[in-house]
Amino acid sequence: MPELPEVETVRAGLCDLVVGNRIVDVRIYESRLRYPVSMELPEIMNGKTVISFTRRAKYLLMSIGSYQIIFHLGMSGSLRWVTDEQPPEKHDHVDIVFSDQGCLRFHDPRRFGLIVGAESPLDNHPLFVHLGPEPLSEAFDSQWLFDKSRGRRVAIKSFLMDNRIVVGVGNIYANESLFLSGIAPKQTAGELTFEQCEALAAKIKEVLTEAIKAGGTTLQDFVNGQGQPGYFQQKLYVYGRDDEPCLVCGTMIERCRIGQRSTFYCPECQKVKT
Repeated sequence: MPELPEVETVRAGLCDLVVGNRIVDVRIYESRLRYPVSMELPEIMNGKTVISFTRRAKYLLMSIGSYQIIFHLGMSGSLRWVTDEQPPEKHDHVDIVFSDQGCLRFHDPRRFGLIVGAESPLDNHPLFVHLGPEPLSEAFDSQWLFDKSRGRRVAIKSFLMDNRIVVGVGNIYANESLFLSGIAPKQTAGELTFEQCEALAAKIKEVLTEAIKAGGTTLQDFVNGQGQPGYFQQKLYVYGRDDEPCLVCGTMIERCRIGQRSTFYCPECQKVKT
């Protein structure tokens, strides 16, 4: 699933192409996504100029005035910039055509993504009302992490992936941040010291920032808005490296499941504190 760095990479690559551009056509080839694509969207969007193209958590937000178009890439979706002359292929579900003959094309083989419209502001929208702070914002820091973790008996890996605590720290980046912090993924969140929360919050910001610079992580099918893969997978310390030696100490990386998600860690560098 595209995580925060991948979604931010898509946003950054498409922003200058769509902002200030006027929509002249919306073509819906397949409406059966996670939520059905409204057949009213063409009427709502046609003739509108895109005012902004932003991100909240793993959602992309296209503002056309008082109305927002919300995108989510699901498990394997992509949002790519193509020419209007390029015919849609299998799993291309929606085209948004602009006055310069560019086309924003939504591709989603598994159809777990979404495209929905909503009136601004979105603070109380069902998709956003329970979201925690952005991990790269000042609202997310060691004090926030420490306060929110008090009394929590859940594993810190699962705690980090709870969007009510902090948004966008998906599986790959939770694994990497915990390794770089020297914290075992099974460590109970409420047992972390303030110093551990301080290190972890800093590493989360560092890992996500570096991943964005590298264009995200492509393990299977992620591509950015221009159809290019990310390169952060070349910098991964633990994710996907089970039965390979730790790049720091040489101990074999191990794999387990926490919260139904594959979890990778070094048993030497990330010992559970007792």
